[in-house]
Amino acid sequence: MGILDVAIGFCIMMGLLLSGLPVASVMVAMGVAGGMILYGPVLLTSMGPVLWGTSNAPVLTAIPLFILLGELLLRSGLADRMYATLALWLGRLPGGLLHTNIGCCSLFAATSGSSVATAATVGTVALPTLMERKYRPSRALGSLAAGGTLGILIPPSVNLLVYGSLASVSVGQLFIAGIIPGILLTLLFMAFIAAQDILSPGGAFQDADVPWSVKLNALKNLVPAATVFLIVMGSIYLGIATPTESAALAVIVALGFVWYEGKLSVAFLDTCFRKTARTTGMILLIIVAAFTLNVTLALGGITGVMSAWVNGLGLSAVELLFTLMLFYLLLGMFMDVLSMQVLTIPIVVPIIVAAGIDPIWFGIFVVLMCEVGMITPPVGMNLYVVQGVRSDKGPFTDVIAGAVPYTGLMLLFTSALIFWPGIATWLPEVLGR
Repeated sequence: MGILDVAIGFCIMMGLLLSGLPVASVMVAMGVAGGMILYGPVLLTSMGPVLWGTSNAPVLTAIPLFILLGELLLRSGLADRMYATLALWLGRLPGGLLHTNIGCCSLFAATSGSSVATAATVGTVALPTLMERKYRPSRALGSLAAGGTLGILIPPSVNLLVYGSLASVSVGQLFIAGIIPGILLTLLFMAFIAAQDILSPGGAFQDADVPWSVKLNALKNLVPAATVFLIVMGSIYLGIATPTESAALAVIVALGFVWYEGKLSVAFLDTCFRKTARTTGMILLIIVAAFTLNVTLALGGITGVMSAWVNGLGLSAVELLFTLMLFYLLLGMFMDVLSMQVLTIPIVVPIIVAAGIDPIWFGIFVVLMCEVGMITPPVGMNLYVVQGVRSDKGPFTDVIAGAVPYTGLMLLFTSALIFWPGIATWLPEVLGR
């Protein structure tokens, strides 16, 4: 099979996806139909063991646990008090509560693992106050859409779990690698908000100062998020738990916080479990479908063909990464994050490894580009989520206009990551010694 055959197959698959067919259905159809045409019955003998092994991979067990963790904290009301606390500490900065949006998104991301859940939760809590205080809609909505993307970068992250499973790399190392980029991107967003307010005043309402005793007393509302983050990352770093075991520990602790808040009930758990089951089913169906396609790709030697073609272009590692940046930017305009990952990672990772690029570092690169896709129209999921939780139902262009500057910031940050890879690799290297 040559590069022309690969290009034709990719175009057919993209055409089917753009026609509105479900992602899992398209990948299964391409994998089974294409494989039977090219290789015959040998495909069936190869596919069964692969799919069974994929479905039983221990790392995938962590996905429903992290989703359940986010649901427990989302529906317990802890996010409301978390936002109020950060408002006391950040509301006096240039940009006012817009900093609180970013800060609360980053903290909730450290317990959720989902960008959509982060944007929806913080948006629901923040928007009524922002609109009441006459914040510019574009700035308020843009900060929420962009802040929500931190949910798939700051660990624990479902998308890093998916990458680790598809690329066969350590999920623990990926989680550790995401900490510094997540913090730096949060600070970059906040610096932009401050600069925007200073250069163009009038878009923010600054809160009155409050006594230090009130601020310090409110910090207790951040304890649940901090505790969950420390349990997940601490247990993985100390080697006392796998990612799946750390997720289970965090769920138990989260249930304790829910009980303490007086929210633990059969109806509460029923809602959380049902939502978790729906989301998990969707994610795992797409992953299994992706491995169905991967069997056909492996039998046809597609990764070898692609690697040889890329090597023939004579690109340096930096040129290859900027080419992939453009590729993921264009792909993110038309596909959701999970689809982008499962379709590209099995093919791209062998190519970047052959080019001498660290696959752990590349996991952070891919997630950053997926973040860009989440706020890039026409498919940017966070744009629609934030628009959906607004009460005034103003024009969708407000969300797009507010998110565009953050798209530029993330592309700039990803470029910095290419030239200074230590941003992502330093902490795993230090902790791994």
